[in-house]
Amino acid sequence: MKEIELSAGTIAYEDTGEGPTLVLLHGLMMDASLWENVIADLSADHRCVAPTLPLGAHRHAVHADADLSLAGVSRLVAEFLERLDLHDVTLVGNDTGGALVQLLMGDGAARVERVVLASCDAFDNFPPGLTGRTLVLAGKLPPQMFGLFMQQMRIRMLRRLPLAFGWLTLRGDAATARWLKPVLTQPEIRRDAVRALRAAVNGAGSLLAAAERLPGFDRRALVVWAKGDRVMPPEHGRRLAELLPRGQLVEVDDSCTLIPLDQPTRLAQIIREFIHPCDVS
Repeated sequence: MKEIELSAGTIAYEDTGEGPTLVLLHGLMMDASLWENVIADLSADHRCVAPTLPLGAHRHAVHADADLSLAGVSRLVAEFLERLDLHDVTLVGNDTGGALVQLLMGDGAARVERVVLASCDAFDNFPPGLTGRTLVLAGKLPPQMFGLFMQQMRIRMLRRLPLAFGWLTLRGDAATARWLKPVLTQPEIRRDAVRALRAAVNGAGSLLAAAERLPGFDRRALVVWAKGDRVMPPEHGRRLAELLPRGQLVEVDDSCTLIPLDQPTRLAQIIREFIHPCDVS
């Protein structure tokens, strides 16, 4: 992992491969390893950059005054793109990462050439589903009590419940267990996680405002949605594709919300065909 010092603090990121640049964003209580298997495929002919954002599974605590609201983290992503001097980016977001992409789209996204929204928070679905509502409710606890609550997630049976990661992924339990380690072992990360979850209370308003601006996004956009998603309603995928002037929709079978974990090969294929439509026979 490489590291960069931004206004909020130290951000770790993966940067591998050569070719057209993709920047891949994860959700709450996740890190860049969400994209590990997708990057393994796409980095053969693309530059893949995946930051670990301060959303609860990061390794370095951010500054006490860092803005960890959706809007604040989206501005941090914009700063990340600028500091790495990335241009003509394909910006990809899954889960809360897709919410961040929408906020950036609404702000102009000058360095972005195209976007991919993969089963993500949209419209009034924030916090999303039972998982999101449970997390935000737990975030009202003091950091120490939040840590005790999260200790229960060490047990696989509890991680697989719908109120935890059970409706988010079919095959990614090992990844979800790994994402929990920072918040379970580092008090400063627990404080950041609680701050991010408390700041998420106003996320629905930000997403509704972002949705109103999506028809003004005149670049290519791909919406990829898990057909049976029980956290991110499939009709939201269709609505997003219809709102975007150059939007298209692809649905994925045999997957929950975290398509990069459940169907990484299929997702990499869809993204590659989107970036290089002329190469598709």
